[in-house]
Amino acid sequence: MSREFDGRVAYVTGAAGGIGRSSALAFAARGASVVVCDLKDPAETAAEVREHGVQALAVQLDVSDAAAVREAVDATVRTFGRLDFAHNNAGTFAVAPLADLADEDWNRVIAVNLGGVFHGMKHQIPHLLETGGAIVNTASIWSEQGSAAQAAYVASKHGVAGLTRAAAIDYGGRGIRVNAVAPGPIRTAMTAAVPDEAMAPVLGRTTLGRYGEAPEVAEAVVWLCSPAAAYVNGVVLPVDGGYLAA
Repeated sequence: MSREFDGRVAYVTGAAGGIGRSSALAFAARGASVVVCDLKDPAETAAEVREHGVQALAVQLDVSDAAAVREAVDATVRTFGRLDFAHNNAGTFAVAPLADLADEDWNRVIAVNLGGVFHGMKHQIPHLLETGGAIVNTASIWSEQGSAAQAAYVASKHGVAGLTRAAAIDYGGRGIRVNAVAPGPIRTAMTAAVPDEAMAPVLGRTTLGRYGEAPEVAEAVVWLCSPAAAYVNGVVLPVDGGYLAA
């Protein structure tokens, strides 16, 4: 595999497992040092990153905490001297019809999924202006439509898509590209928590007829950060097995 990111530094949230872990490893495989952030201890992912012969920094982090995000980004630059790529991926969800959704569940989903992306970009951008870097946010197929019993998640992911496009307009002319991936049904701990009967119609609508795998999303993330995507900005890229096309 090409080491096209040698000497670069990537910052990934939600990196203890799932898409974030795969993204961190994909950056490492291409030569980037990686800051792995998660509410859970991300030390295991950091150890896997180092197996690629690059450096890793593990940060236990709640992305809804603005001060903690700022410190994590500052620690990245203190440790490695730069920041080139950011994948704002951390997320959570709550299942309930809108009128039954607890206020605390609404607040938590919005704070993590949308607030976490805002806090991340706010503190990443000043450093990325120095390196001409790239940001990828994790949106969702639910950024483009609704879903039953997912009011908070759907609203948060629509917001991520909007933040991505707005930031792309603000900073594209200043050397930072901002894009998002919109995963469909990906085999992760989050989808494993959803009952099979709820997932069946989602899987059935994909044109490929299967779950996606986290590394397949990670490949889209690193491509969006690569020189191959130099003219791609403000895109919310579905990685969904053809779900949105159906």
